[in-house]
Amino acid sequence: MKITNKIRVAFLTSHPIQYHTGWFRAIARESALDLDVLYCHDSTPQEQANAGFGVPFDWDRPLLGGYSHRFLNNVSTQPSTRTFSGLDTPELRSVIQPERYDAVVINGWHYKSAWQGIRACWRSKVPVLVRSDSHLMTARHPIKKLLKAAPYRWFVPRLDACLAVGHWSSDYFLHYGARSDRVFVVPHAVDPSFEADAVSLAPRRTEFREAFGLKTDDTVFLFAGKFIEKKRPLDFVRAIQKAHEHNSEIAGLMVGDGPLRLTCERLARESNLPIRFAGFLNQSEIVRAYVAADALVLPSDGGETWGVVVNEAMSCGRACLVSDRVGSGPDLVVPGRTGFVFSLGDVDELSARMIDCASDPDNLVAMGVNARERVAGYSIPAAVQRLTDAVSAVLTSP
Repeated sequence: MKITNKIRVAFLTSHPIQYHTGWFRAIARESALDLDVLYCHDSTPQEQANAGFGVPFDWDRPLLGGYSHRFLNNVSTQPSTRTFSGLDTPELRSVIQPERYDAVVINGWHYKSAWQGIRACWRSKVPVLVRSDSHLMTARHPIKKLLKAAPYRWFVPRLDACLAVGHWSSDYFLHYGARSDRVFVVPHAVDPSFEADAVSLAPRRTEFREAFGLKTDDTVFLFAGKFIEKKRPLDFVRAIQKAHEHNSEIAGLMVGDGPLRLTCERLARESNLPIRFAGFLNQSEIVRAYVAADALVLPSDGGETWGVVVNEAMSCGRACLVSDRVGSGPDLVVPGRTGFVFSLGDVDELSARMIDCASDPDNLVAMGVNARERVAGYSIPAAVQRLTDAVSAVLTSP
């Protein structure tokens, strides 16, 4: 057992997630927390492909160095991060109490291991904090909503703290009975390297445009994500089509892969649209797409509980156009200042926003500057401090 004067905290999560790595390292390096990350699974390249990325891959930047972590023994007969029973780690019963953690943070509750962790904390009387970005704008069948109501209103108030990532997720916890003084905003954040890389690579913008097959003077809108239904990539293609009919210098860049990519490519080809498809870009490559583009478009439905690509784009000084069901919208997108919000599925409205942006390039640049300033409040240092404050509040409460 480690001997430390810091607050001992376990962070239970499904698997290594690229957006968490910088946060974990900063906690280990700078905070009052002695962090121990408990992973339930290590996804294979093929599992990454099956999760919607469309191609097998490993992240090209290390996800495991710089902080204490361990992989739990996943006894599931069909290990997966995509199903409830795919993460089954009963050893949590014999981990949480003997380690004498002061508190345990659990990332979500959509997998069996999360509930094993919650139960282990309750049995051992270890404070448990649950982090979630779920929100009420996600479409649910009325029967499913009804079935969730009673159990959620039973367990959410029993949590020692609810860690929301923004306005909508805070409302979600409150809706299910959380005390307002037990809801803490611990924002999603991206590594500071996004901004640093964007600044250093900015002089190569023309080079990157040429590499992607884009014209130097076009106004380029970027789609970055999995080509899956909830991301609505076809809305992006159709909006570019309408906008391009009005302004021939509007173009699109689509980064990513997935089951809908071929459909998008076919539509773009048949309509002779100036949309370039870059395929999947790993962490070390994606900044080039942000530098090449002028604005990000995220047309997702309510299944987009946050949309960390918005953080990435704003860190790179890019305005963002998001649907009114994207979770990060209320926190990050200030209409007319850091981007625009459009109605889900309204291709005409999205295309009109694209036309507006292209007609005033100076304002588009100004919105990018504002976006970078806005997202600074959703940084890794902010996330570290907010988590530290939440844990401290729980441990000092009567």
